[in-house]
Amino acid sequence: MAQDARKDEIEKLERELADLEGMTAADVPSTDLEQLRTEVGQLRHDFYEHMGAWQRTLLARHPQRPYMMDYVRILFEDFHELHGDRAYGDDPAMVTGFARYRGRPVVVVGQQKGRDTKQRVAQNFGQAKPEGYRKALRVMQLAAKFGRPIFTFIDTPGAYPGIDAEERGQAEAIARNLREMARLPVPIIVTITGEGGSGGALAIAIGDRVNMLENSVYSVISPEGCASILWRDATKAEVAAEALKITAPDLLGFGIIDEIIPEPEGGAHLDPEASAGFLGRVFDHTLRDLSRLSVHELLDQRYEKFRRMGQFFEAART
Repeated sequence: MAQDARKDEIEKLERELADLEGMTAADVPSTDLEQLRTEVGQLRHDFYEHMGAWQRTLLARHPQRPYMMDYVRILFEDFHELHGDRAYGDDPAMVTGFARYRGRPVVVVGQQKGRDTKQRVAQNFGQAKPEGYRKALRVMQLAAKFGRPIFTFIDTPGAYPGIDAEERGQAEAIARNLREMARLPVPIIVTITGEGGSGGALAIAIGDRVNMLENSVYSVISPEGCASILWRDATKAEVAAEALKITAPDLLGFGIIDEIIPEPEGGAHLDPEASAGFLGRVFDHTLRDLSRLSVHELLDQRYEKFRRMGQFFEAART
């Protein structure tokens, strides 16, 4: 709640600053304006640097946050979308295709939430069904066949939990992706750009490098879902978010992710081009490093990376 009060204070000062800037120079001394700008800038910096897990969750869900196709448009060339799982149908929530990155042929895969209501309904708010995960695997296997590196972009509340998805084998589709991605003989670079929700995110998150944007989140369950289970009260989502340790710094400390990608101050939605620039720099050095490895080294390192997760040791009793 203290964070919300600070945000309200910043917004109030920003309104005051906008009003003052609309006045003539004779009405407002330039030194006063400059002092107020400095104060607002410092407060904004402090707020975004020390945001809690719940505030980052809300930022990860911001409706204007860049989605997969925004990054594809900025960072990749010659994108050609591929449709269908060759078994049931196409899932618009999961976007896949061939593209070029810095002239190199690659494959891109990721969830797309949609901007307006019509798009969000059509793309099911980024919640993929079994055919979406099977489509993703089909295209990633094509990448392996043609020796193309894979970039995955994760932004989903989770896999679609509807009855029709369960009837078509949602759990099996996710489990198969986990197994098959672990042994694809090409570099896989994973980036969590917004929400990384549960198995719906993990199904395309088995990679050689797993990165998170600064204000993204990655968790086995949403804070609201966790609060509903533990306290039977979804309003305790803020408490749950802190307990779940879902932010990028937490997950980097646990060894779940490999790198935190910075965002423009205030969030990626304020400057998608700058956010893509930060992301591109990470892609450059990551792809260069992974391309030096043999297939054997790549698969061994990928196996060890995920094998280490969740390990713990008890001190010997004396």
